[in-house]
Amino acid sequence: MNKKLSWGIISTGNIAAAFAKGLQHSETGKLVAVASRDLQKAKSFAEKFNVPKAYGRYEDLLADSSVEAVYIATPHPMHAEWAIKAAEAKKHILCEKPIGLNHAEAMAIIEAAAENDVFLMEAFMYRCHPQTKKLVELLQKNFIGEIGVIQATFSFHAGFNPDSRLFNNELGGGGILDVGCYCTSMARLVAGIANGKEIEEPIELKGYGHIGITGVDQWAVAIAKFPKDICAQLSTGVGLAQENVVRIFGTKGYIFIPSPWVISREGGESKIIVQIYGQPSPQEIVIKTDKWLYAIEADTVAENIENRQAKFPAMSWQDTLGNMKALDMWRQSIGVVYEKEKPEKMIYTVSGRPLQPGRKLKMKYGEIKGLDKKVSRIFMGVDNQQTFPHAAVMFDDFVERGGNAFDTAFIYGGGLHEKLLGEWIKSRNIRKDVIILDKGAHTPNCNPEDLTKQLFISLERLQTDYVDIYLLHRDNPEIPVGEFVDVLNEHKKAGRIKVFGGSNWTLERIQAANEYARKKGLEGFSVVSNNFSLARMLQPIWPGVVSSSDIESRKWFEKNQIPLISWSSQARGFFTGRYTPEDKSDPQMVRGWYSQDNFKRLERVTQLAKKLNVPTTAVALAYVLCQKFPVFAIIGPRTLSETRSSLIAVDIELTEQQLRWLNLEE
Repeated sequence: MNKKLSWGIISTGNIAAAFAKGLQHSETGKLVAVASRDLQKAKSFAEKFNVPKAYGRYEDLLADSSVEAVYIATPHPMHAEWAIKAAEAKKHILCEKPIGLNHAEAMAIIEAAAENDVFLMEAFMYRCHPQTKKLVELLQKNFIGEIGVIQATFSFHAGFNPDSRLFNNELGGGGILDVGCYCTSMARLVAGIANGKEIEEPIELKGYGHIGITGVDQWAVAIAKFPKDICAQLSTGVGLAQENVVRIFGTKGYIFIPSPWVISREGGESKIIVQIYGQPSPQEIVIKTDKWLYAIEADTVAENIENRQAKFPAMSWQDTLGNMKALDMWRQSIGVVYEKEKPEKMIYTVSGRPLQPGRKLKMKYGEIKGLDKKVSRIFMGVDNQQTFPHAAVMFDDFVERGGNAFDTAFIYGGGLHEKLLGEWIKSRNIRKDVIILDKGAHTPNCNPEDLTKQLFISLERLQTDYVDIYLLHRDNPEIPVGEFVDVLNEHKKAGRIKVFGGSNWTLERIQAANEYARKKGLEGFSVVSNNFSLARMLQPIWPGVVSSSDIESRKWFEKNQIPLISWSSQARGFFTGRYTPEDKSDPQMVRGWYSQDNFKRLERVTQLAKKLNVPTTAVALAYVLCQKFPVFAIIGPRTLSETRSSLIAVDIELTEQQLRWLNLEE
């Protein structure tokens, strides 16, 4: 770099001081500002480290145009808010580990960095040090053969203080997040190299530990299993001291790292010891550097800033997400939940602001007769969220992108997903602003009696008096359509549902139901929710499902103009580009979508996406939305980036010729 990168530090604790001291020895950076919520603390810090500017509010530092990059050194629960706000202020970000309290927060931070085009790195300083690069080199050269067992420990005795951040639940205390994150990151790195990658994710992780009176883990261990039967023993704690080392055992020998984490703070020597079986004595590999540990970290940021991510073995975004997911598994295994993760405490978005519907995107809406508000053309499927923090991040983002419609069902997650949706709606006080589509009476309980029982349970889970759209999740041809129409009208009259319809019903049965309703002077089916996508479903991916993607079904919808709420609108990821005719690793995808015609459609989608400069999945979704009848598409994103890329479809207007070409009709 021609000029030094201008840094600001948010917070003035011990780790902030360590970084400030190291930055004085950086080749690429200089410290120009510091902020604390206590102006006097900021001034004292500035005086100690000769910092030109001191602020008593974090916002003021982010508003300072002279600050190009920020180091976030607050307690864990504040990382997400200030990393997101830093990204929005167009500042490059080095965020102290762990990047957030959980995977959901990490995902939100990374999404903010991507959307605002800024650099982001999680501050694992050991990953930037030459010692870790040497370890990677040794492993890649297969010095100790095939890796079998990894042992990683980071633990210390802090002395119990319920008010300190290390033991305070509200401050994200405990060993797993504070230093256990080092152990998981090391194990994933070693397992990754052993399997020919950079990083590997655990297949299983089981933990045990001691939770103290403040509700955080004072010490904990975990066993992680990786592909190819690589096992890792992880140990951490803030309530007792252990031997903070790493051992890696292979078929030819083992590697011992006596100081794996805080390596030569002010430069100097460190070492890796390699013992090959059968040799009389171990080999001691000495790593020398005259650079300070935190200066190396700061220089890593500057050197990679144009790429917006650091290069391996420093922490990439994907590496951070994987590490946070492993930490979630560890905490869940022993039952550590933070106060900030509870629904009653999560009343704001992860950025610390109230929910702001539509602030990110201009959504398109449609109308469904019988509803008193317009409905977003995209429905958020809720069956991919397993925890409230993840659900809240996903749902908040969807609503801030203009979405207002959610799809759930009685059977999803054994009721978990209805409960998560209900808890989120209550926490945001947003019931009157959203559309809930709920489904019940799934096979083998597809009958009027079970429909009623399930509806009452669903309303309780959702914490609401009514659902906007209620669908029979399956059909039961042995029951006359009139019996279903009658009971649904009873619930509509009682105010429990506003409109109703059928999911996975044949169009003949829909027509018969509406004919019965017409003759009896009752309400008929207002909506249909069958599969509809550019890719043709070859075989039902679940028993009893119905697809309406064929030409005759399209003609029926064009004639009747009944809204279709399409599930698997993107063919369960077929159009992502992940699948090829040769890759048969996913039997359900092969059975459901693999055909010569579908791969030809994928080829055409890819061509058009390249021409329009949009993701392939957005083109496939636009095909669904651009029909000559009212279509609403259900998407089931697992990550914020999947939501963002999918919603690009809202702004794509395909011509009749393009629709026919994509569908191989010309």
